[in-house]
Amino acid sequence: MRGVTFSFVLLLLSATALSFRDGLLPNGDFELGPKQSDMNGTQVIGKFAVPMWEISGFVEYIKSGQKQGDMLLVVPKGAFAVRLGNEASIKQTVKLIKGMFYAVTFCAARTCAQEERLNISVHPEWSMLPIQTVYSSNGWDCYAWGFEAMSQYADLLIHNPGVEEDPACGPLIDSVAMRALPRPRRTNKNILINGGFERGPLVLRNTSSGVLIPPMIEDRHSPLPGWIVESLKAVKYIDSDHFSVPQKKRAVELVAGKESAIAQVARTVEGMSYVLSFLVGDASNSCEGSMVVEAFAGRETIKVPYQSKGKGGFKRAALRFKAVANHTRIMFLSTFYSMRTDDFSSLCGPVVDDVKLLSVRSP
Repeated sequence: MRGVTFSFVLLLLSATALSFRDGLLPNGDFELGPKQSDMNGTQVIGKFAVPMWEISGFVEYIKSGQKQGDMLLVVPKGAFAVRLGNEASIKQTVKLIKGMFYAVTFCAARTCAQEERLNISVHPEWSMLPIQTVYSSNGWDCYAWGFEAMSQYADLLIHNPGVEEDPACGPLIDSVAMRALPRPRRTNKNILINGGFERGPLVLRNTSSGVLIPPMIEDRHSPLPGWIVESLKAVKYIDSDHFSVPQKKRAVELVAGKESAIAQVARTVEGMSYVLSFLVGDASNSCEGSMVVEAFAGRETIKVPYQSKGKGGFKRAALRFKAVANHTRIMFLSTFYSMRTDDFSSLCGPVVDDVKLLSVRSP
């Protein structure tokens, strides 16, 4: 009987890999749970007890509203999530297009440690994502990670490498999704790649948190194609379904002051003049007050003030400069930290969108 069950689960995993489309992975929201016979309290017993997933180590199946001591565990989307204890992991096999770039989106909340991290990987690529900074008032944040498919089938693995005194301590995981991202190309209308931020990770439906692009993400692994997050904190990817976006469907919110920065290295011609233009606004998320976006182009910089009422709006700015090399680093950051006025605990900041770099004739 055990062999029949194991074969059935392998068949389910194979079907999962064959049927993947952009969006939540099969049972990516963990609403399909283990049988009661596969549970020991909240602990999941059995490698394939969570439908569509393979688990390893101390994994718990958590219901929203469950208590951990004096703390109430909240699951903002749906009713269930999983918690990864020390060295625990969840894994699902997906079918990919070899050579295609993908962005993974998932939501996490820490429950114990102050410096929890998650190791996310699709062989041979992996990254250690810090989740100790909480950007949202409910304790949950959604993150994105990018990779290039090296084979047709691969295992997406999320692993908690933490070592806590309580082996059950660890982050909650929910809403695991994926999207294919064909790499954008430069055009004669913009030297920069993905200057409008239209290519990026999946923003989950019915969520007001956006998606965090983690710190220290390089261009090769960036889920925001063309852009680097070279700061100590994340930047937030937002869409017009949930926020006010200055141009088209998507934009970036700089949510952690000078510790939240995006950059791109552009091809330029030494001695030629260029104009860097962009939009600065707010996401209509109760982020009010005086904001300043600093833009850098090589050795030149501009500070763009924006007085936000937290209800949407934007202004255009431009920086003219002369290239001093054949490659010019373009960077944006926010001068100040800001907090949403509706809860006083969620980090927020100015929105940057429609970034264009064009050559111009010198006067």
